[in-house]
Amino acid sequence: MKILICSDGMPAAENAMRLGAALAAPLKAEVVVLGVAEKPEDESALQQALEKQANALRGGNVSTKIEMCAGDPVRRIADETAKTRYDLVIVGARKTGSTGLHWRSEKMYELIKSISPPVLVAMGEWAQLKRFLVCTGGKEFIEEAVQLTGKLAKAVGASVTLLHVMAEPPAMYADLVRLEEDVARLLESNSELGINLSEQKADLEKLGVPAEVRIRHGIVVDEVFAEARERSYDLIVTGSSQARGMLRHYIMGDLTRSILNHANCPVLVARAGAFAGPRGLWRSIRRAFAPRPPN
Repeated sequence: MKILICSDGMPAAENAMRLGAALAAPLKAEVVVLGVAEKPEDESALQQALEKQANALRGGNVSTKIEMCAGDPVRRIADETAKTRYDLVIVGARKTGSTGLHWRSEKMYELIKSISPPVLVAMGEWAQLKRFLVCTGGKEFIEEAVQLTGKLAKAVGASVTLLHVMAEPPAMYADLVRLEEDVARLLESNSELGINLSEQKADLEKLGVPAEVRIRHGIVVDEVFAEARERSYDLIVTGSSQARGMLRHYIMGDLTRSILNHANCPVLVARAGAFAGPRGLWRSIRRAFAPRPPN
């Protein structure tokens, strides 16, 4: 795995370096530390800070290379990820406000929308990486995010919870709610949701990662944070999808932006795969009618 850790020498970047070190060693990853100085006169001090940070990584037997540049951070990081393929980009984020759409540096949101690799945002408090929460819509296009989460979880010995939030139905459908909250019955069903969640759970377990599925009902954002508060996760995984058109650009939905605004732990913004087309639909139909293996 190849990881890019971005640093401007500020305290938020220190958090990114610490998170990168926690992942890079067990992943046996190759790390590039990219220092971006917005002003040329800041390059010397930044270089010194990067050398210190890189030495800490090398002390953990992590292959580490330093690269320096000056200019707009988003543009420079985008140039680097266009030139070299990275599996993960790690950035720090400081809180800049508590109102409006952006509670953290606007450059961080723009970066997430502008580059191809998944972005791990180092923020909040965490002492270990042992409990991961994946916000899944229960669709096939989230499978790439689940696979990446599984690789990270396996490396650090973490467990993964797949959380799916359903809209609260009217009271007359109380029996339906009970059925959906019975996770075991849902995973054994031939519904599209049950099949996809079951396969995502199985994919994680094939990697040796302990996994469970949780179902909640209500407003998605509220339920995600209720889950996070109740069970104290160390990392939250959410998604972004590629916009249609000639230019590569990723869309952050309201859920992802809200998680980035409010989360008090690192957040991985994974890239969703393509929505299922005719092949994906036919695959779902075939799976739905296939015999289920005995327990």
